[in-house]
Amino acid sequence: MERSYDVVLMGGTGFTGGLTADYLASHLPADARWALAGRNLSRLEALRDRLGVDVPLLRADATDPDSLRELAASSRVVLSTVGPYLDHGEPLVAACAEAGTDYADLTGEPEFVDQMYLKYHARATETGARLVHCAGFDSIPHDLGVYFTVRQLPAGVPLRVSGYVRVNGRISGGTYQSVITVASRARQMAEAHRRRLRAEPAQEARRVRALPGRPHHNAGLGAWAMPLPTIDPDVVRRSAAALDSYGPDFSYSHFVALKRLPSAAALMAGAAGLLTAARIPPVREWLRGRLSSGEGPSEARRAKSWFDVHFAGEGGGRKVVTRVRGGDPGYGETAKMLAETGMALAYDDLPKTAGQVTTAEAMGDALLDRLQRAGITFTVVGRRE
Repeated sequence: MERSYDVVLMGGTGFTGGLTADYLASHLPADARWALAGRNLSRLEALRDRLGVDVPLLRADATDPDSLRELAASSRVVLSTVGPYLDHGEPLVAACAEAGTDYADLTGEPEFVDQMYLKYHARATETGARLVHCAGFDSIPHDLGVYFTVRQLPAGVPLRVSGYVRVNGRISGGTYQSVITVASRARQMAEAHRRRLRAEPAQEARRVRALPGRPHHNAGLGAWAMPLPTIDPDVVRRSAAALDSYGPDFSYSHFVALKRLPSAAALMAGAAGLLTAARIPPVREWLRGRLSSGEGPSEARRAKSWFDVHFAGEGGGRKVVTRVRGGDPGYGETAKMLAETGMALAYDDLPKTAGQVTTAEAMGDALLDRLQRAGITFTVVGRRE
């Protein structure tokens, strides 16, 4: 079906959205048909002027389903940076699923992803839409990092992979708001996850697991590893369930790596405290006011930020250690990942998939190659037979 636009960015007037718009403006093919969408046309005009590009501006509002249906029907790929997604994301997902339009976002909210699967996966499968959530730091480095690690191991054997995340950077305003939302909805999140597990196709001949793992000291990294209960392990599990290359019995565990034990203990205590505090409405509103969506650090501060994820994989008598590295995770690299995801969906020769799919399942090698060319490194740092 012919569409007016290859790629449309929804939410480019926000902080991370603006960085995504910058990246698209400088990296899309010269003949790309793309547009900026949002509810405030005057702010979109200011963004377009700043970018110095001549692209259409589309009025689209999460509270106006007709505008979203029109947006989806005119686009091959829609990218969304409008979060928290539990508050603002569903109408656009629904419109894209109905129109057969590819969709990608930056969410790290497990409840939102599970609810979108339950509500729209079947319809997107019918229309051919690919719904790709978690196309930023949550969860591309981990999803594609495991995908890259599995490629270094023998085929057709049980595989075990562990990921160790180290980050130097400030959390984005949008991510902070999403964390508060997630922490305040632990019961609803757990229920949505149970419902999704019941709805997912059973793995008849293969076993795929995301295991929490235990705190331990990783001598190779010289760091303490603490279980990191983000959405990333579930994304990896779904990729493994979809791809036979992950072997007949696959497991993944996800950790944050910290040099000092007191820092690791403080992190766990802080996370537990936030989870408790966010359930108290007055405290939750106070927390929300500490950092607003759309806020972000200076360019100089972002230039000093980085992420570094090590993966330890083993299977079939072979062990391998791989590494994924990049710059500012919450802003610059997240914008890059989302933009490259959009371009891969629009222009690359990809596996035939539909419905809610992961980045590894939908784009695999194509997105891996794109990110490597864009400066995010995927390397093998050790092997042992």
